[in-house]
Amino acid sequence: MKPGHDAARPARDTALRRVAREARPFLRARTGAILRLSGWSLLEFAQTFLSGYGVARALDDGFLAGRPATGLLWLAVAAVAVLPSVLAARGVFGRLADLVEPLRDGLVRRAVARALSGALGRSGHVGTRSLSQVTHQSEIARDGWAGLVLTLRSFVFTAAGAVTGLLALSPALLLIVLPPLVLGAALFLGTLPPMAARQRAYLAADEAYAAHAGELAASVRDIAAAGTAERTVAESRALADAQLAASRSLARWSAVRVVALAVCGRFPPLLLLLGAPWLLRNGLTPGGLVGALTYLTQALAPAVQALMTMLGTAGGRLVVVLDRFTDAPPPPADEPAREAAPPASRSAARGATPVAELHEVTFAYGPRAHPVLDRLSLTVGAGEHLAVVGPSGSGKSTLAAVLAGTERPTGGAVRWRGRPARPADATSVRVLLPQHAYVFSGSLRDNLRYLRPDARDREIAAMADAVGLDTLLSRLGSLDAAVEPDRLSQGERQLVALGRAYLAAPPLLILDEATSRLDPAAETRAELAFATLPGALVVVAHRLSSARRADRTLVMDGPRTRCGTPGELLRSSALYRDLSGLWEPEEADTVPEQDVPEQDVPEQDVPEQEVPEEARREQRRLGEERAIRSTPPPSPV
Repeated sequence: MKPGHDAARPARDTALRRVAREARPFLRARTGAILRLSGWSLLEFAQTFLSGYGVARALDDGFLAGRPATGLLWLAVAAVAVLPSVLAARGVFGRLADLVEPLRDGLVRRAVARALSGALGRSGHVGTRSLSQVTHQSEIARDGWAGLVLTLRSFVFTAAGAVTGLLALSPALLLIVLPPLVLGAALFLGTLPPMAARQRAYLAADEAYAAHAGELAASVRDIAAAGTAERTVAESRALADAQLAASRSLARWSAVRVVALAVCGRFPPLLLLLGAPWLLRNGLTPGGLVGALTYLTQALAPAVQALMTMLGTAGGRLVVVLDRFTDAPPPPADEPAREAAPPASRSAARGATPVAELHEVTFAYGPRAHPVLDRLSLTVGAGEHLAVVGPSGSGKSTLAAVLAGTERPTGGAVRWRGRPARPADATSVRVLLPQHAYVFSGSLRDNLRYLRPDARDREIAAMADAVGLDTLLSRLGSLDAAVEPDRLSQGERQLVALGRAYLAAPPLLILDEATSRLDPAAETRAELAFATLPGALVVVAHRLSSARRADRTLVMDGPRTRCGTPGELLRSSALYRDLSGLWEPEEADTVPEQDVPEQDVPEQDVPEQEVPEEARREQRRLGEERAIRSTPPPSPV
């Protein structure tokens, strides 16, 4: 047997046993309602019996015997028998509520109890499963159960009336009628377990694809930023193929069910006509033959087809839905307290394999465009804090995109952890936060756990205190508070995105002016929090204070770059001195601007006292000039 069948059979048997185990006490507690429903259904039994028997007597004792009045009287009896069955339908629907409504109420109570148990045992977390069970799945179960009760009741009493009538006409009729009925019923019942398993697999595949599509609709910007479009397309294709395979398997078993319906509904009348000569020779009257055909075509075949159709459609969904209620999850176990691992030493981390490397990278936005990055080589060590500064349009965001893998360089190589950068590795290596933070409609908890769904509440609380999200949390009231992106300020959106990245704690975090909407104090608090994480931090800075907090700073001025510590850059880069508020005449800059590879710069800060005294006096003079200006010049960073 195939492995897939082995795996499906235990799950199928377990589901049926769970539903049957829950159904038995439910039905025992409502024996009175079942008996009252059966009492009204006896009228339907009488109507079915008289329909075929009356036709047989009308022919044998009436029309064929030359007594048309007697024949009309028997036909009138068969017609009048329909009237009590109409009254029975009213009584049946009245008693049906005694079986159907308690089922729905019990399912709703079970779903609510499960939701409350989950809320108390999972730190206030409640999923959408309970909401779907209360509002949608319980209604499906109620409608399916009502249809099944009505159809099963009608089949039992209709079949009983038809079999009784066939026995009254001639017991030999059962030798021809019963074999195809039993064969078709056995074939149909044999399809129920695999059909239930295929139905469950199809629903699971459909739910998986719908959930995946919903995530895609809310994550288009993140997918583009992470460079995972190819991986996302592959996942979508795999889910679609799984849904198609489940649908085809369900269709194949549906074809077997059609064969079972044909055996039950079409074979008995055909066999009866083929065996008519033998039956007539063995005592069956012509009226009995017509009465038997009436039973088969007007009562038994429609009842069998209705029952099989109900069991094959609503019955299969009913089993699947009820199994979702009976398949209760285990009670939440107390999470063992985990000691927070101390952050890895940043100095020790730098001795490991670099988390990101650029080797002779060139990037241009067109085949004839001037390169924004020109043969840039850069190494970002594990645990390093690198700041990127430069005038507007100097290529800072382009560098961040190339480093994150969202833009492919036109030349050179990008490596992550010593291997060529691949889109499939992006989510496990780096997180890129752009200037415009992405926040979606939902709870604050869902937004913060977007990159790390298993984050616990105490970790979120520690993150909020470290990053500075506690004020927003207090204003919203709780982690379950609904977040409407349009009602948040730009700074609050950036704080939410920063908190999300802090919880993820990736090996490489790239902030592309991700704190531009924060005030200096909030920006300092956030960057200091990220500096405590073991991963590397690359900050595209819009304030020079961010550069002063970094281990190294990369100064960009188009293709010209220079990398070093703040003290080294004060001596070697006129642009950095300009950005720092120092000015030195152009002719005094004896060090020409040229590309300085990262590995050529020593890893030692130059103390601030080594800055020339002339430069300090020039700085004080420029500060006095700026103090009397009516409007300060815009920052070039």
